Amino acid sequence: MAFSLVSLSLHISSSFLSFIFHFPSMELQPLLQFFTNHLYFFSLLLSLTLLLLLIAIARVSHRKNILCNCQTCQAYLTSSWSQYFHNLCDWYTHLLRTSPTKTIHIHVLRNTITANTENVEYILKTRFHNFPKGKPFSTILGDFLGKGIFNVDGDAWRFQKKMATLELNNHGITFFAFEIVKSEIHNRLVPLLHSSTRNGAVLDLQDVFRRFSFDSICRFSFGLDPNCLERSLPMSQFAVCFDLASKLSAERAMALSPYVWKVKRFFNVGSEKRLRQAVEVINVLAREVIKQRREMGFSENKDLLSRFMSTVHDDDTYLRDIVVSFLLAGRDTVASALTSFFYLLGKHPEVESEIRVEADRVIGSREDLTSFEELKQLHYLQAAMHESMRLFPPIQFDSKFCLEEDVLPDGTKVESGTRVTYHPYAMGRLEEIWGCDCLEFRPERWLKDGVFHPENPFKYPVFQAGFRVCLGKEMALMELKTVALSLLRKFHIELVEPSCGNPRFSPGLTASFSSGLLVKVRERGLEQQLNPLLHISTS
Repeated sequence: MAFSLVSLSLHISSSFLSFIFHFPSMELQPLLQFFTNHLYFFSLLLSLTLLLLLIAIARVSHRKNILCNCQTCQAYLTSSWSQYFHNLCDWYTHLLRTSPTKTIHIHVLRNTITANTENVEYILKTRFHNFPKGKPFSTILGDFLGKGIFNVDGDAWRFQKKMATLELNNHGITFFAFEIVKSEIHNRLVPLLHSSTRNGAVLDLQDVFRRFSFDSICRFSFGLDPNCLERSLPMSQFAVCFDLASKLSAERAMALSPYVWKVKRFFNVGSEKRLRQAVEVINVLAREVIKQRREMGFSENKDLLSRFMSTVHDDDTYLRDIVVSFLLAGRDTVASALTSFFYLLGKHPEVESEIRVEADRVIGSREDLTSFEELKQLHYLQAAMHESMRLFPPIQFDSKFCLEEDVLPDGTKVESGTRVTYHPYAMGRLEEIWGCDCLEFRPERWLKDGVFHPENPFKYPVFQAGFRVCLGKEMALMELKTVALSLLRKFHIELVEPSCGNPRFSPGLTASFSSGLLVKVRERGLEQQLNPLLHISTS
C-alpha cells in the first residue's frame, strides 16, 4: 500500500512539473503569478490529497490484512512470484493445486480464491443470494460497464436477464446471427486470409479475430457495420478505446485499496485519466449508435438494440450500458476463445486433421456449412472447442462479494465483505477434477462412443453456472464453430513461433495473448498440390 501511495504522489507531482516545464518561458511568469494569487486554493487541494491518503491508510490498516507477512501475501506484494511464473493466473493455479482444500487466501486483497467444485456450486447456486457481484465490484467497473447486466444485482439484473433471455432464445434472432456470421466469414474474413497467402504476410490472428467479432457483434446487436475487417485493416477508434477501458478497469481490481485509483480519478491523472478519455469516446459513439438506430426506426429491425429500444424508449444512459455489455460479451470472449483454439491446433495438427475428416463426412468434402443441424452433428469439433476453453477460458476468473459471514463446503470461513473468486483457468489444470492428463489437449475426453457429452457446469464453469449462466452460450458456440470450421477447411494456419509452455497474458477483463498470435497462412488446395501425400494421409 505504501509503495502504491508513494507512486501515486510521485505521479501527481511529476504531472504537475511536466505541465510547468512544457510552458514557453515567456508564459511561465504569468503562470507562476496565477499560482501565487491562488495559493490558498492549492494549499487546500494539497491538504485534501493528504487527508484522502491518510483515510486510505487508516481504512486499510484497520483490516490488518495489509500487515500480513504470510508467504503468499509477501510474494504478491513484491511480485516475487514472477520469477517462476509468466502469468498471475499460473501462480494462482500452482497455489490452488498445492492447497489441500483447493482454496487459498490473498489477505492483502481480502480475496478468497477457490478451485473447489463444491465451493463453486455453493457460491453460484446454493447460496447465490449471499454472493452477489457486490457494490465494490460494481464501483470498479462502473465507469466502463455502467449498470449493464454484468455489473448489477437484484431487480436490475433480473429485468435485463429476462429481456435478454426472451430475445436470445428467439429462433428468428438465432438465424439472424448465423447469417451475419456466415456473411462476415465469406465476404471479409476469408478474403483477408486469401490476401495474406499471396504476399506471404505474417498475420496477428488475435487481432484479426478481434476485428471479426467486433464487426459481427455490431451488426448483430446494433444493426451497424464498423468495417473493421476491410483489407486495409482500419481499426475503429471505438474498438481501441474499448480495449483500453477493459484493461484499465481490470487493473483497478488489482490495487491493494480502491482509494489508490479513486484518488487518481479525483485528480484525473495517470491511468484514470486515460480511462476517462477512453470511456468518453465509448460514450460518444454509443450515443451515436442509439441516435442512428432511433432515426432509422427500430420497430421492424432484428438487431438486439432495436428490440431493447422497443421496450426502453428514452433512457439513453441505460441503452448505452446495454450497448457496452453486448460488446463485452460478444466481442472479447469470442476473439479470446478463437485465438486460444488456433494456438492449440497449431501445436496439435492431429486434432485439426480429425476436425476436417469429421466435416468431410458430415457435410461433404466440397460443400460449405449451411445450417445449425449440420453444426450439431459435428461432435468432435464441439469437443475440441470445449477442450480448448477448458485449458484457456476466455474469462479466467470471476469474483463475487460475500454479504453475510459464511462457511464454504470445504470448511473455509468467509467474512462479510470478502471478495470470493472462483478460478476456471486453475480448475482446468487440476488432476482432482480432470485426471492425470489434465494438462493435455485431448478432445476425446468429451466424447462417449463418438458423441459429445457436456460436463457438470460447476466442474466446467467457463460459461458460469447456476443463476448467472451465460445467456448467449449457444450463440457463442455457433459463432466459434462456424469460424473455426470455415478457416480449417480452406487454410493451413501455422504458428510463426510455437512457444513452450503457456503464452503470456495481458491484463484485462478477458484473456488475451500479450504478443498476439502470429501465424502464416497457406491455402489448402495449393498445399495439397505441393504435397499430394498430405491429402492422402488426411483423407
